[in-house]
Amino acid sequence: MKPSRILHLHSTFNLGGKEARAVQLMNHFADKMEHTILSAEPDQLSARDAIDNRINVRFPENAPSLSGKPSPKRYRELVSYFTDFDLILSYNWGAMDGVMARTLFSRVAGLPPLIHHEDGFNEDERTKLNWKRNWFRKFALGGSQALVVPSQRLENIAKSVWKQPDSKVHRIPNGIDVKRFDKKPQRGTLPGFKKGNDEVVVGTMAGLRAVKNLPRLVRACAAAGDNVQLVIVGEGPEKEAILAEAQRCGMADRLLMPGFLPDPARYAGLFDIFALSSDSEQFPISLIEAMAAGLPVAATDVGDVKSMVCRANEEFITPADDEITFAKSLVTLVQSEQLRQNIGAQNRMKAQAEYNESKMLGRYAMLYGYVLGRSLDRPKLA
Repeated sequence: MKPSRILHLHSTFNLGGKEARAVQLMNHFADKMEHTILSAEPDQLSARDAIDNRINVRFPENAPSLSGKPSPKRYRELVSYFTDFDLILSYNWGAMDGVMARTLFSRVAGLPPLIHHEDGFNEDERTKLNWKRNWFRKFALGGSQALVVPSQRLENIAKSVWKQPDSKVHRIPNGIDVKRFDKKPQRGTLPGFKKGNDEVVVGTMAGLRAVKNLPRLVRACAAAGDNVQLVIVGEGPEKEAILAEAQRCGMADRLLMPGFLPDPARYAGLFDIFALSSDSEQFPISLIEAMAAGLPVAATDVGDVKSMVCRANEEFITPADDEITFAKSLVTLVQSEQLRQNIGAQNRMKAQAEYNESKMLGRYAMLYGYVLGRSLDRPKLA
């Protein structure tokens, strides 16, 4: 059977949670699919480096743009492009024009089905959802085959705010290959990393975007003591703002920013604490990776984060608008190695029990396979 032709519509394809999961699924389904990826930000494509080199994937430069003012002309161009594919997978608000085009022109012959994935919100919707976007989503999603969300909060929003029927909404929690995190970390995979005898390493993996509020993490680490080293793995537009805050706080010589690094299983274990300082999250994959690596977590109470960690870790998940308490939770973990080890061990057990990728992959295989009308079980690479 020929591979299914999949068109991906992304808001950005820089490596973050949704991009990591999309790549994970692409690699898993292997030769059963061939992929075309469009990004609303065409130069933001760092996640392509994580795609297995045996996967059939294209990044066309002459495709219709996903960004721009909504118009019938743009939508017709998108719809014409859609007809070359068997399934459209769209992701987040940045791809919603593609979703709307598919709905408005749903009677056009030969259009493939569309499954939308919603993983959370940017800075402009972190405290209050935009009513115009809610209206747009509600109408645009009407023509989709399914809506996939990873968190309980997003599931509630999809049903109560965007008015999507229960039968269309699928909550599929993120999962990873937890066994890979059992191996000892490899120092050479974290360029520039050196740890002193008395140092405590706070690490995070995140896109360098405003919604991640990484300057907050810089300030918390500065307050936690002179023996704290901070490692931020990721790329994005907020890099200079983070560096400036580190300089202001006297953290510049204790901050390592190696950029994007694939395969966190190779280096996450070098951290002593995982920290997440975001203003908005839903079900972050980076948190699951940290738990699988046996790390305690200091984080803001956003999305499903508090319910994800083990019970002993819950007290270190603090309100997003309370920076002082966030910093205090980090200080407590920095000061007690035994506490870090105990919580980390419990987080590892919870990740192994609840967040293994097999359940996630199985549910996506069922959903995608049902919509495509073919089995996606037991994929293999040539």
